[in-house]
Order: sequence, then structure tokens, then C-alpha cells
Amino acid sequence: MSIKQSETAPALRADAERNREAILVAARQVFAEDGSSASMNEIARRSGVSIATLFRRFPTRGQLLAAVFTEKVAAYVNAIDSALDDPDAWRGFRSYLETAFEIQAENCAFTDVLTMSVPEAPEFMAEQRRASRLLPQLVERAQATGRLRPDFVHQDVALLLLAIAGVVNATRKSAPEAWRRVAALSIEALQSQREQLPAAPSTQQLYRTFALERIQSRKTESHSKSR
Repeated sequence: MSIKQSETAPALRADAERNREAILVAARQVFAEDGSSASMNEIARRSGVSIATLFRRFPTRGQLLAAVFTEKVAAYVNAIDSALDDPDAWRGFRSYLETAFEIQAENCAFTDVLTMSVPEAPEFMAEQRRASRLLPQLVERAQATGRLRPDFVHQDVALLLLAIAGVVNATRKSAPEAWRRVAALSIEALQSQREQLPAAPSTQQLYRTFALERIQSRKTESHSKSR
């Protein structure tokens, strides 16, 4: 009995690890294409595992998103850190935006994930909180140079990222690099001007927007499971 256990346990662990990696690879692809509300059934199908195996490895959508996006969120926060360390505040802010746009273009679920609460992934949430704390500092620092328009607020970054995601989705097949032009135009438009922007949505309004999207995705997911 003990011999059989010692022989099969490593194989079982290897199979579980292969399944986990297959799920993550598929999830990166599906979330990149369809956003954070993408079908869990589609992720399971592409990974070659059953939906039961997927939920055994990742019991909630949030846990799967955290596993997929931990490195990207860390890269995003590092971009803010680097921008704050740049002696040229406007150059640092511009570099940060370029990095953020690049990350968003790679995966359209990114902005939603930045606001998602995943208590089961404390390190992931710690990075989210650090980003929320540092971004307003970065904006204020860039505005102090006179280069960043004074009516820009940190919530505007989320709107810009959502705009990039929309362009990526619309042009993915026909003009996959089109988002770069929109990104460049956006950065140019942020420099000090006399015309005042319309009022920005509040942080609470943005969170509510993303929360409603997640509620809808959970309803869709629950419906799929019950079928």
C-alpha cells in the first residue's frame, strides 16, 4: 500500500500542476480576448480540462484573475515607482502612461482587475492598494511642473485605459497597432490647455461600474453552471 502511494503521489501532483498551467495559459488568452467576464467554460475547453477541474484549482473567478494578473499588476505598480523616481516629473508620468497602455493593450481585462477585491489573494490586493496610494502622488507631481493639465485627476487614468481596451477590441483583427495612435493622442491631449474637461467620474462611480459588470458576469456564469 505504501509503495503504491509513493509511486502515484508524484504523478498525481505532476498532473495537477500540468492542469493548473494549462488553465492559466488558456485564461490569459480568453481574458485578453473577452475581458474579465469571459466564459469559464471556454477557459476550461481551451485548457483541455473539465469545468469541475477548473473550479477545483481556482474556486472563484477572482482567484483565477489574481493568478493570471499578479505579474501584470506588479509591473504596473513598478511603472508608478519608476515614474516617481524620475527627476523629470512629466517624463516619468508619460513613461508610466505608456507602460500602462501597453499592459492594457495586452489584456483587456486589466483595468477591471485593478479594482477587483480578491480577499483570497492578499499579496495581489496589497499591490492594488499600493497603486491606489501612489497614483495620486504621481499625478500631483506631474501637475506641479505645469505640463499636465490642472483638471486631470487620477480617475482619468482608468477612463483612458478603458478607451484603449475599446480600441484594441474594435481593431484587433484589422489594425492591431491602432491603439498606439490613440495612446499618443491621449498623452498629447493631457498637456496643459485652456479648455476645461467635462467633470470626471468619481472613484465610487468607477467602482460601481466595474462592480455591476462583475455581478452580471457572475449571473451569466451561474446560469451556465445550472444548465
